[in-house]
Amino acid sequence: MVATQTERLMKAIRTKIASRALGPGDRLPSIRRFAESMGVSPSTVVEAYGRLEAAGVLRARRGSGFYVTGADMPPMALGEMGSPRERAVDPFWVSRQSLDAEADVLKPGCGWMPANWMPNTAIRKGLRSVSRAAEGVLADYSTAYGSPRLRRLLIGRFAEEGLALPPEQIMLTSSGTEAIDLVCRLLLRPGDTVLVDDPCYFNFQALLRAHQVKICGIPFTPAGPDVAAFESAIAQEQPRLYITNSALHNPTGATISPQTAHRLLRIAGASGLTIVEDEIFADFEPAPSPRLAVLDGMERVIRIGSFSKTLSASIRCGYIAARAAWIESLVDLQIATRFGGPSPVSTEIIAAVLEGGTYRRHMDELRLRLIRARKDIAEQLASIGISPWIVPRGGFYLWCRLPQGQDSAVIAKRCMEERIVLAPGNVFSPTQSAACFMRFNVTQMADPRILPALRKAMQTG
Repeated sequence: MVATQTERLMKAIRTKIASRALGPGDRLPSIRRFAESMGVSPSTVVEAYGRLEAAGVLRARRGSGFYVTGADMPPMALGEMGSPRERAVDPFWVSRQSLDAEADVLKPGCGWMPANWMPNTAIRKGLRSVSRAAEGVLADYSTAYGSPRLRRLLIGRFAEEGLALPPEQIMLTSSGTEAIDLVCRLLLRPGDTVLVDDPCYFNFQALLRAHQVKICGIPFTPAGPDVAAFESAIAQEQPRLYITNSALHNPTGATISPQTAHRLLRIAGASGLTIVEDEIFADFEPAPSPRLAVLDGMERVIRIGSFSKTLSASIRCGYIAARAAWIESLVDLQIATRFGGPSPVSTEIIAAVLEGGTYRRHMDELRLRLIRARKDIAEQLASIGISPWIVPRGGFYLWCRLPQGQDSAVIAKRCMEERIVLAPGNVFSPTQSAACFMRFNVTQMADPRILPALRKAMQTG
């Protein structure tokens, strides 16, 4: 039996819900926009939405649109979603294409730098140092809070920003992702609302959906989140958390302005909202920008970070800095879920690199190299009609607008056939409003095959 157009739309929506591309509380596209994207009449979309509402899959809000209820969402079972090449272009698609890429696959859409951009000589020196360390470092569990040596180094780095923290306000984790996961486990319950930027780092969305919370996107501007939208969302949604990058935002590369930072903290303080500030790209800045954690004094802001972007994604280690009471509970939670923090081998290698002065030299050289790379890649992309949304002051991402009429997900699929992994805009957008954008990693763009493949993908009918 041939499915009707209405049934085809209903199946497409249910598939997105099952794959976590749409989660509880997510707003569906407007009737007109969805009709245009699917090539059907608005009346067909009205019927599909209506039937899904009757089935309890969607909920209509007068004057606002249709929202996912979560009633049709199966338990998280990633293994049942099909191969990453066949699945919808969603956050998991990008992550798995990048992580599982074979040696000859090009990765301008991935979130890390090539191995030859990293301080491998310093890391090898750190490995040799650890090989001579006490046997406990090689064989024992981590202490509850993590390596005292590395925590002292982090406290010293924070003090340079004007953020004085006692040791009981910082703990180490196995990664930056685990740091966010622990905070979510501690502070969130299924059904809670969390604010994120729109666009935002796509794994924020994947992780939050695993926690079965409602995601609310706040439009992001070159100066930071839209303050009016932020205030309105707090009044309407009563969120528990807001997760953001204030320095060299992922994917846009923007940095929050002092005015926006102060206004955000004032609004968050009045509402009791907790802010999670992900600092993973902060060391790429040429000079420090406003930090929510510093301005707030760690009252309502939780700072997280890691060294996966600057040192090594193989030597995993993250951290959380927050109120002492929160850290105490997070340490207990980490013991319950992992029986301790990151490997002492990892933390001692990182501490050795940070102590030796090599890290500062590495970052100084890296920032200069990235200035040239951003300029060169921006010029190359401009030659085929792709332009940066802003010129970032640091980092290795360019958030770019495609020529009019181009869909970045379609281009990503076409380029994948050429063994090139891209990061299309809508995987970063909770409201699916970034189809005309693409994030490029300038450190992964050296291969001469990438630009011709992009040009071909945009020209294909």
